[in-house]
Amino acid sequence: MTHTDPQPARAVLPADLDEAAHRCLVAGFEGTTVVPDTLRRLIDRGLGGVILFTRNIRDAEQVRRLTDTLRALRPDLLVGIDNEGGGIGHLVAAGAPEVPGNYALGVVDDPALTARCADALAGHLAVLGITASYAPVADVQRQAGNPIVRTRAFGDDPGQVSRHLRAWIEATEARGIASCAKHFPGHGGTLTDSHHELAVDPRPYEELDLAPFRAAIAAGVPMLMSAHVVFPALDQNRPATLSRRILRDLLRFELGFDGVLVSDALEMKAIADRYGEAAGARIALAAGADQVIVAVPDLGVTVRCRDAVLAALRSGTLAEGRVREAAGRVRKLSSRYAEPAALVGPWDAQAGLEAARRAVGGQGRQGRQGRQGGQGVQSGQAGSVGVTGAHVVDLFPAPHPALNWGGEDLPAAVRSVDPSATGTAVTGEPADPGALVEVILRRAGGGPLVVATSDAGLYPWQVRLSEELTARRPDAIRVATGLPERDAVVCSYGRGKVNLRALAEVLVGTR
Repeated sequence: MTHTDPQPARAVLPADLDEAAHRCLVAGFEGTTVVPDTLRRLIDRGLGGVILFTRNIRDAEQVRRLTDTLRALRPDLLVGIDNEGGGIGHLVAAGAPEVPGNYALGVVDDPALTARCADALAGHLAVLGITASYAPVADVQRQAGNPIVRTRAFGDDPGQVSRHLRAWIEATEARGIASCAKHFPGHGGTLTDSHHELAVDPRPYEELDLAPFRAAIAAGVPMLMSAHVVFPALDQNRPATLSRRILRDLLRFELGFDGVLVSDALEMKAIADRYGEAAGARIALAAGADQVIVAVPDLGVTVRCRDAVLAALRSGTLAEGRVREAAGRVRKLSSRYAEPAALVGPWDAQAGLEAARRAVGGQGRQGRQGRQGGQGVQSGQAGSVGVTGAHVVDLFPAPHPALNWGGEDLPAAVRSVDPSATGTAVTGEPADPGALVEVILRRAGGGPLVVATSDAGLYPWQVRLSEELTARRPDAIRVATGLPERDAVVCSYGRGKVNLRALAEVLVGTR
């Protein structure tokens, strides 16, 4: 789609200030080969970065051609992507290394292994010409009912999260890729997903999970991403992304961070519904953000955000010095990570599967019980279930619209190690649960039945289905693919491909 890119109606800003304002924007776009005209004009005027999503990915060679094309337009353009690993990632079609996700890494609690997983992901980014990874997640999984952090976190203990953040950041930086700890000052204490509405963390200041962000800063993280979360103990009125008290007073002055502070995506409803993307961009920059992300492919939204920033500069409601300061940080970051292929080399392609197997098999250092969801599985408890020819029922929520899903499910993973297995994957509440139960029991016949749930406490339909199935088949084997759950005999701590593979091996008894 092509959009107009009008000149300002009032006095034209100095060219260097116009360029500085564009440095403060990160844009999403549509396409795998052709750079849209509007994006070209934004880049020509100084756009600070682009963010890639699954819509921009076809295969590895195509991604490298795309990033080369983008960087030919502006050599210091930051090219970023969400690259957390686990079931969250946009580079499946480009051959991304398989890693199990953060919670499983925390269960294993081997920072050296976490570093090997992060190194594999960063090495792959370098090959593709991607310079910035919007990872790792620094949130602490505090609330059992939190709908968005969960297995994206390294755990529920700030010290544990801090250990793995340091390992991840140092490994990523060693590859010449910019890492980004998120979501400051933490999204793990909420009961709301800020993609859908404004989230609130009501805890007092002394209970907030700032330790991981302090650890990330100490490890030299070059970027932090803000949370669209209100913290009444810090600012009663505005979410962190728009709060000067949080971004300037807390982050800059108290924690001493001098890297690039980037907003989470402005089109998320916590910002878009209450303020609008354009006003959100202006307020976030005034509050202390250095870059704002507009991730939607509609470049008209990015242009409107840009125009709001330029208008605020012309009117004086956004200080020129604030924008120049932000742009200076972005330029420094861009120059530091301008050569993504400089440190390309081999990585350990098996690190992720090793980590997933150790998590499922209870081979972590701590042997700790997963406290969040869990009165069931304990690390070290799993062993080998050892059933063949089972019918595997996989209950899990439809993938989050903002996060990629590679299409994997537990029945397919089990069949890959036991071709005699059968399965039923259910990705949402069925229209006729009773009929589905009958179909499943008929398919299972007299053979073993495995019932897997994924964070069932958040999805009552999973609870109802699993209870009905186990009532009819008391011998059914219960497993969990999210956080640990009551009555589950084994847990994968995530739904990445290697998580499910490792769980399948335990179920079948091949490990």
